[in-house]
Amino acid sequence: MDIIDSHTGGEPTRVILNGGPDLGSGPLARRAQTLAEEYEDFYLSVMLEPRGQPAMVGALLVEPVDPTCVTGVIYFDAGAVIGMCGHGTIGLAVTLFHLGRIGLGTHRIETPVGVVEVLLSDPNTVTVTNIESRRVHAGVSFDVPGLGHVTGDVAYGGNWFFILDPTPLPVAPNNIRALTDAAIAIRDTANAQGIGGEGGEPIDHVIFQDASPNPDMHSRNFVLCPDDAYDRSPCGTGSSARLACLIADGRLKFGEEITQESVIGSPYRLSCTPGPNGGVIPSITGQAFVMAEGRLIFDATDPFRNGIRT
Repeated sequence: MDIIDSHTGGEPTRVILNGGPDLGSGPLARRAQTLAEEYEDFYLSVMLEPRGQPAMVGALLVEPVDPTCVTGVIYFDAGAVIGMCGHGTIGLAVTLFHLGRIGLGTHRIETPVGVVEVLLSDPNTVTVTNIESRRVHAGVSFDVPGLGHVTGDVAYGGNWFFILDPTPLPVAPNNIRALTDAAIAIRDTANAQGIGGEGGEPIDHVIFQDASPNPDMHSRNFVLCPDDAYDRSPCGTGSSARLACLIADGRLKFGEEITQESVIGSPYRLSCTPGPNGGVIPSITGQAFVMAEGRLIFDATDPFRNGIRT
């Protein structure tokens, strides 16, 4: 299995060029469901140690349905197959350029949640125009064991988010363990209480929003991903969901650009335009860098062939 690893703002992406399972044809959402239901051993073997690393997202290249797209892609981490990945799309675009499969300029990429556009302005800088994002519920409150009363918004940006703004805990690098534990407890409690999307979709990410000590930054965030690792980047789909909340609250105007940083300080430039269904069309600009080219080997006698599961 041939792969290329990159990172976007410190968050790793592993693009799988070949050797993945046959998911059939048809809509990418259906193929992603097949991957989730029938090939868990495959995607966990790629993401988990000893082959993978914490926070890594996999990007499996597949044939698109839409012929205007340069590729189709299905994203996953060690916790779940996910609908869309902002940092992964930035990393994918830089990887495709590295391979000579695309040039500078605008390209379309098909994901399970819809087609997104990428503008590659130089070999490392990408602007993603994401799918329409929206806030679903504002000011949802509930009690979390060990944490107390919390209030946040449910929003969609390609994945499902519970966004706490302001954060109940300081978003700082020396507080990552406490932030992680609190976010897991919030996600688990929200899902146990049926708090999520309009169709009953569960929360898969939690965001804590805080002020940044950097005057050039609009804000700083901490994002918990489905695999219980924190996002080293500011999270493209999470930033999309938050843009929808800022617009809904009148705290941001369409076309206004802000810069948000992650808990480790990596930035995204963000803006949005009105969506056709009352939401927002997010624009996310970040940088990615190719780190490695390699081939994964799956030895049948390897006791950790499918990853370390403890």
